Amino acid sequence: MTTMTTAEAIVKSLKLQGIDTIYCLPGLQSDHFFNALYDHGKDLNIIHTRHEQGAAYMALGASLSTGKPNMFSVVPGPGLLNASAALATAQSIGTPVLAFSGQIPSKAIGKGFGLLHEIPNQTELMTALTSWSASIHNANEASGKVAKAFKLMKNHGCYKTVGLDCAMDILSQSEEAELIGVEEIDYLPVDDDAIKRAAKLLANAKNPLIVVGGGAQEASEEIRELAEMLQAPVNSNRMGHGVMDSRHYLAMRHPCGHKLWKKTDVVIAIGTRLQTSQMAWGVDDELKIIHLNTNLQELGRINKPAVALHVDAVRGTRAIIDALSTISEIRSSREDEYSALKKRFAEEISVLGPQIAWLSAIREALPDEGIFASELTQCGYVSRFAFDVYHPRTFVDTGFLGTLGYGFATALGAKVANPDVPVVSISGDGGFMFTVQELATAVLHKISVVAIVFNDNAYGNVKRDQIEVYGNKVIASDLHNPDFVKMAESFGARGVKVTSPEKLRVALKEAFTADGPTVIEIPVDELPAPWEFINLKKIR
Repeated sequence: MTTMTTAEAIVKSLKLQGIDTIYCLPGLQSDHFFNALYDHGKDLNIIHTRHEQGAAYMALGASLSTGKPNMFSVVPGPGLLNASAALATAQSIGTPVLAFSGQIPSKAIGKGFGLLHEIPNQTELMTALTSWSASIHNANEASGKVAKAFKLMKNHGCYKTVGLDCAMDILSQSEEAELIGVEEIDYLPVDDDAIKRAAKLLANAKNPLIVVGGGAQEASEEIRELAEMLQAPVNSNRMGHGVMDSRHYLAMRHPCGHKLWKKTDVVIAIGTRLQTSQMAWGVDDELKIIHLNTNLQELGRINKPAVALHVDAVRGTRAIIDALSTISEIRSSREDEYSALKKRFAEEISVLGPQIAWLSAIREALPDEGIFASELTQCGYVSRFAFDVYHPRTFVDTGFLGTLGYGFATALGAKVANPDVPVVSISGDGGFMFTVQELATAVLHKISVVAIVFNDNAYGNVKRDQIEVYGNKVIASDLHNPDFVKMAESFGARGVKVTSPEKLRVALKEAFTADGPTVIEIPVDELPAPWEFINLKKIR
């Protein structure tokens, strides 16, 4: 037991838990926390941003690209609200992010006095945006709650995104406190009987299909082994990209999975909700679903599976492989069949030539292990099924929440967490301006992200719908933009404009060697709609 302030106990505990970077925006209610960081956190990397959403998105990007816990710190009230879109995104896709917020003085909480940054029910807000949250009430309990937060983020259960807050007066109080180190991870038990049932279904399946999501990112090796054993395609959509190397003949994007769905007799869903396949493509009595997920609530949420496996992807998949090895015959390769399917699909999507040309240029310039941060823009939509991904955690996306504007700031966090790996973000002119101020953060901290901005002077997707669906009733979708090259240069970043995929390829290779951020503007006209390959119809 050592006498320390609550803020000191929090900082020391964060370091014990392995935090090396804090993304933040300081303010009055967290002054004591930052004072403790100055005194006790000299070996921590403090990345301060220009907006709270930037801090939260950077923590998100760091976690998505590494699978490890990361954190951000903001002031209460408007600070936490500004970060809420990023926090909700992290929670929705099960990303280990810790939100640490200050609070108004403890005796004023819930009183409605109208103090600076006071909002009603902040505790409830934090609870709604995380899987677990708590308030720190004194120095002695600080380390225990920090340790619990990190245990929950690392556990193979349903907790991932967590929140802590602490009142400003509590942060400065001193008392004897004990520091608690890293707690042992609780692994979910493997249900041997359920594994045997799953293995039997797969062994007897004629056309099995594996569908992977973000929860399968750590099980790439096991899933490849299972796929090859079964000669089963591995279908991914956004969060599951990279689990299977796109160059493998069994790696299938979502539209190819749709083509296979009708004749699939057993599907094993690993680390995914399987929402689109079940709700949009349809299920019937002939389709047997094996659902493997660490989140118990997802098992049976849409349809009751034939076998539910409440276990992490690595241990669950490995157990299935072991069980299959004793009952399954060696299967003939289906490489010719699936390679032909992938070739036919590539021909089908050639109607999206402009987007594919830009994405191909990025893929050719980006090293295999390079990180690509997508966005809700025309090339971003196409990247979901037309951008090759070679390694886990190298395709960064928001999943179903679709948080417009997240891309650039999230890519900054990915770069900080992976300093030796090239990182590219793509944005439309609309989404890029959501976090454009973080160019200042990138320059200050020498974060060498390459930000590609496709500029059509509109919220392009909205405008297309207004023209095509609503009889050319264009409203609130045209945009007035700055000169992105000059704007980048005014921040102290590099600015480049390119007009062809070939020039983009050259610009990217130069940008990857630059010391600091680069903005590449690409003027574009209206691009062909990708929706026939995304909004796939019911087939069962």
